[in-house]
Amino acid sequence: MFRNALRAACLSLTLALVVPTVAAAQGVQVPPIVYKERTLANGLKVFTSRDRSTPNVSVQVWYGVGSKDDPNGRSGFAHLFEHMMFKATRDMPAESIDRFTEDVGGVNNASTWDDFTNYYEVVPANHLQRLLWVESQRMGSLVVDEANFKSERDVVKEELRQRVLADPYGRLFALMLPQATYTKHPYRRPGIGSIEELDAATLDDVRAFHQAYYRPDNAALIVVGNFDEADLAAWVDKYYAALKKPAAPVRRVTAVEPARKGPGVYDGFGPNVPLPAVAITWLGARAADPDAPALKVLDAILSAGKSSRLYDALVYDKQIAAQIYSNADLPQQPGMVVVGAVMASGHTLAEGESALLAQVAKLRDAVPTPEELDEAKNELIASTLRERETLEGRGFALGYALQVEGDAARANTALADLQAVTGADVQRVAVKYLADNRRMTIRYRPESERSAKAPATPPARKVASVKYTGPVVALAPEAAREAPPPIADPIAPTLPTPAERTLPNGLRVIVARSSDLPLVTADLTVRTGAWADPTGLAGAAGLTADMLSEGTKTRSAREIAREIEALGATLGAGAASDSTSVTLNVTPDKLAPAMAIMADVARNPAFAPEELERQRQLALDGLQVAYQEPGSVAAFVAAPVVFGGTPFGHPATGAPASIARIQTDDLVKLHTTYFRPDNAVLVLTGDITAEDGFALASQVFGGWEKPASRLPDQPNVKADAKPRAVAVDMPGTGQAAVTVTGPAIARDDPAFYPGLVANAVLGGGYSARLNQEIRIKRGLSYGAGSAISARRTTGVFTARAQTKNESAAQVLDLIRAELDRLATQPAGPEELKARKSVLIGGFGRQLATTGGLADILGELALYGVPLGEIGAYTGKVEAIDAAQVQTFAARILAPDKASVIVVGDAKAFEAELKTRAANLEVIPIDQLDVESPTLRKLAK
Repeated sequence: MFRNALRAACLSLTLALVVPTVAAAQGVQVPPIVYKERTLANGLKVFTSRDRSTPNVSVQVWYGVGSKDDPNGRSGFAHLFEHMMFKATRDMPAESIDRFTEDVGGVNNASTWDDFTNYYEVVPANHLQRLLWVESQRMGSLVVDEANFKSERDVVKEELRQRVLADPYGRLFALMLPQATYTKHPYRRPGIGSIEELDAATLDDVRAFHQAYYRPDNAALIVVGNFDEADLAAWVDKYYAALKKPAAPVRRVTAVEPARKGPGVYDGFGPNVPLPAVAITWLGARAADPDAPALKVLDAILSAGKSSRLYDALVYDKQIAAQIYSNADLPQQPGMVVVGAVMASGHTLAEGESALLAQVAKLRDAVPTPEELDEAKNELIASTLRERETLEGRGFALGYALQVEGDAARANTALADLQAVTGADVQRVAVKYLADNRRMTIRYRPESERSAKAPATPPARKVASVKYTGPVVALAPEAAREAPPPIADPIAPTLPTPAERTLPNGLRVIVARSSDLPLVTADLTVRTGAWADPTGLAGAAGLTADMLSEGTKTRSAREIAREIEALGATLGAGAASDSTSVTLNVTPDKLAPAMAIMADVARNPAFAPEELERQRQLALDGLQVAYQEPGSVAAFVAAPVVFGGTPFGHPATGAPASIARIQTDDLVKLHTTYFRPDNAVLVLTGDITAEDGFALASQVFGGWEKPASRLPDQPNVKADAKPRAVAVDMPGTGQAAVTVTGPAIARDDPAFYPGLVANAVLGGGYSARLNQEIRIKRGLSYGAGSAISARRTTGVFTARAQTKNESAAQVLDLIRAELDRLATQPAGPEELKARKSVLIGGFGRQLATTGGLADILGELALYGVPLGEIGAYTGKVEAIDAAQVQTFAARILAPDKASVIVVGDAKAFEAELKTRAANLEVIPIDQLDVESPTLRKLAK
């Protein structure tokens, strides 16, 4: 996503200003990103920021080309080309980038925005020279050929189907919102493109696009992490200085969006829309405009958190919306401001539009209160801190400021600009931009509500392809390829050292200082989850967790939201199969008051009947949406298929009928029985010492009394259901979700680490076998993968992919074949080494954030694993051999022991699936009942 030795003859050097730290309200200081900048003679900008505390480094290249630069008739082109950049270069065969990143314990990715495309990697720091060479190869000698072009175009089509066509609101946000907002500017074109325009593209189009935009004078190289400054400067010169700057200038968008002359309405429809939605947009400012900070604060006042104006009015008070949203989308050129809502069941678009406009009018008519202003600023600044926890987050901040605002230094000065915003500024920009007579209203409804008079979407205009006559790069013969640079000596990581103490009431407290960045995560884990749902009340543990922050004996739901958000903190709760967690993230200066609120919601929830009804309706509306998403439905079905007849035999989220049955007394009983200090673990991580953590834990949780009653035993869950084949029919949905799933192992099983490595080989990453076969080789999915979840007494494995409906049977065959191959063919030494590196690298990156470390420590404590496992993890993964992987696969992952679940438009795949599974059960989505052993609703 997201400087020192000089060679004066070929570059110029500019040192970034060190900006004073910014105070968030009256406490924490936000440290600036200290960086150095230089520009090579060919125009390449280079930014470096050194961090000696990490064993890793992030390398990023940002190109000044985005979706707005798509050629006419070729929407989605910049995004398609992003995919092409992961293929071959003159000296690297296709997929080599993953060999240099994922296979050594790193990670790579890219993203396409309106104004830029960024490519980013995080690797062990001793691989820095290699990554610089890799990125120079991509910039200077990319191979653009027919085979890779067609393969990646197919992958992009699957991404479009998954993110847009199979998502109930994908069409609204990805297609209709920009098309309705802009009339002339290319921001109106969807960044994901369309299947018709992707199909119209030719190889000449792609090559011409690369030549026009992928050049050093249109790029910035950003390096953040642990490096030697002199070495880095020398490597940059070696690999980038020789790249040529083309004579022709970079083409830039000059279109200007005209001012609106009056309000407008856009009617949109989709095939799988469970609840209607409304969005209202206005034309906004550009990112570098002096009005931008005030618009960002305005956006936070409208929709940041439960105390925001839109949530409080539409979701909490009027209860007419299931979800609200707003966004000040301020790109490089003038953008938009949007407010919107997904309506609650039984409420109309007219109600939503009226309520949204009323809140906007209040901002125009009066200044926000000082409390609202401070809360919005604290939330924005704390959010910025969280984004900068990681190397890639800091690199993203620099790149975004450079590409969108025109100056990397804005990454540091933007916080001061936010602090300077006054209430009068917010009112002024509301009046200036959000005039009632310049709005565009987008009304999004089910296709069934389209009237005969409503115009259908016009066909895409055909545009001829360009003729490319420039140079063409081909993969060099193996003997003629430039060898990659050597790997340096590794840098040993410094692992956090957790300390623990048990309070007199039985609460186990774990503290690990892990960062000087002013952030702390506090996580309270209760050793009870969805397994404790009473019979017929699936989702009760989840609803209990949802209700914790909806009022206590001394605080109302609104007061909790206001107090937490005024501190710039986040507080959330949720239930999984084995546990329930309450998680707080906050700056250290506000930790004590925030933890007092956290303790209050965990210990003293009121479970007020009126609050339960609000949460019940939100849960039901959420399920109504989820039941139109193939991937979500497949996950719901998996629980009863694998664990039917056991306490895990239902989705943790519950089902519509069970949520409707849950009463206040059910939640009170669950909380009274299981929320007790001797059934909980408190973990504190980040910028906090052990003694401070223990003292604060004692202060806020020491008075939590341990009940005299005995804690009920946890169930010994074992799955014994026979494998099933289930197809859920969702007519008109844009994709099929294909899942193969079955019971797995407990966390204390001696085969835990062989299972981790087996899953890494099968589906744990981009280069794992499933993704290789399904996405990379065949372009059948945007991504295929697998997971093993080891619980207290059992576990579950899942292999999955989403694909076009017509390919569902083929994808199922490929998943089964790879499960079989894992047991019958040993992984080779290089493959095994690479997949272990994926696990070790991912574990290290998780340890590097306060939330990730808290999750790891909390899970170790939940399952009774010694905390020293943090230091033992790498050695235990490294010790696994190919024979252990095969043994595990044969024992646990055999395809004939697994169930099959396919959710999609069944008319496209039912016949083929029946040739693979004679016992196939086909269930229409409107007949699905995940509480029933048959998965079918009872006939009335």
